[in-house]
Amino acid sequence: MRTIGLLIILLIISENYVTAQDFIPLWPAGNMPNTKGMALQDSIANERVYRVGTPGMYAFFPSAQENKGAAVVICPGGGYERLAYVISGWQLAKWFNTMGISAFVLNYRLPNSPDLKQRELGPLQDAQRAIRFIRANAKKWGIRPDRIGSMGSSAGGHLAALLATNTTDVSAVSDSISRQSFRPDFALLISPVITMGQYAHAGSRKNLLGPNPSIDLLKTYSLENAVTTTTPPCFLTHAYNDTVVDQRNSLLFYQALIDKKIPASLHIFPQGGHAIALRNNPGSTQQWTTLCESWLREMNLLTDVK
Repeated sequence: MRTIGLLIILLIISENYVTAQDFIPLWPAGNMPNTKGMALQDSIANERVYRVGTPGMYAFFPSAQENKGAAVVICPGGGYERLAYVISGWQLAKWFNTMGISAFVLNYRLPNSPDLKQRELGPLQDAQRAIRFIRANAKKWGIRPDRIGSMGSSAGGHLAALLATNTTDVSAVSDSISRQSFRPDFALLISPVITMGQYAHAGSRKNLLGPNPSIDLLKTYSLENAVTTTTPPCFLTHAYNDTVVDQRNSLLFYQALIDKKIPASLHIFPQGGHAIALRNNPGSTQQWTTLCESWLREMNLLTDVK
C-alpha cells in the first residue's frame, strides 16, 4: 500500500513537472519604466488576462535533443484590451517546441492599465525587455542570440510588428540586460493589426492610443510607415474573409517591406476568419503552419546548432 501511494505521488510530481511552465518576471524590483508605482494584481478570467500586475513571460523549452537554437517571443492578441494567452499564446508555444524552437509567451502591460504614465509605451517596453532578457540568457538556454524573433496574432501582431520596426529604445533601465539589443531577427504576423488609418481595427486603435489620438501618434503607430532597411524578415498570413481586421493591414505592411527590399512572405487565404487558428482551419488555410515552418527553414532558422 505504501509503495502504491509513493507511485501516485511520483506520478503527480512528474505530471506537474511536464505541464507547468516557468513564469519569468521581466523587470527588477523597483526598476520598471513608465509606472506610477501602483501595486496591481493580475486579473484573469475565461483564459484571458484583463490586467497585468507583473509583466513577464511564460517559457516553453524544447528537449535538448530537438533544440534548434531559435526562440520566439509570442505576443497574445486581444485588441490591446485583454490577452488571449492560451489560444494565441500557450498553444502556439507548444507548436514551436515541436520544431525545436524555444517559445516565450509575453504577459505584457495593457494600455488601459491605471499604472501606466504613457499608455501606448507599456506593451512595447515589455516586448523590448523580453527580447533583451532572452539574449542575456541565450547561452544558458541553448539559444543563438541571432535567432530570436517576435510573433503575434491580431493586436498581438501589431505589437510583434512594432517590436520589429521600432528603432527607439524605450525599455532601458540601469542593469546589464539593457546592454542587449532589443531588435528581433524575424517576425511572424498572423491576421495582424498594422495600420491606424483607413483600415484600422477601431478597438485596437482606441485601446492603444486613447479616444482622441493626435495625427502624429496615428502615423507613428501605423506600421506601414515604420519599415526601414533594418527591419527583419517577416512572414505574414491573413484571411480574405476576416471581418475584424481588414486583410489590407497585411497588404500595406507587405508593400512597405517590399519597398525596403526586406525578405517577406505573404499568404492570404480565402477562409479562416480572424486570428487564424493553429488547427482545424477550413480549406487551404490549414496549410499556413506548414508554410510557416518551411519559411523558417528557408531563412536558416531551423538548422542544427553547432
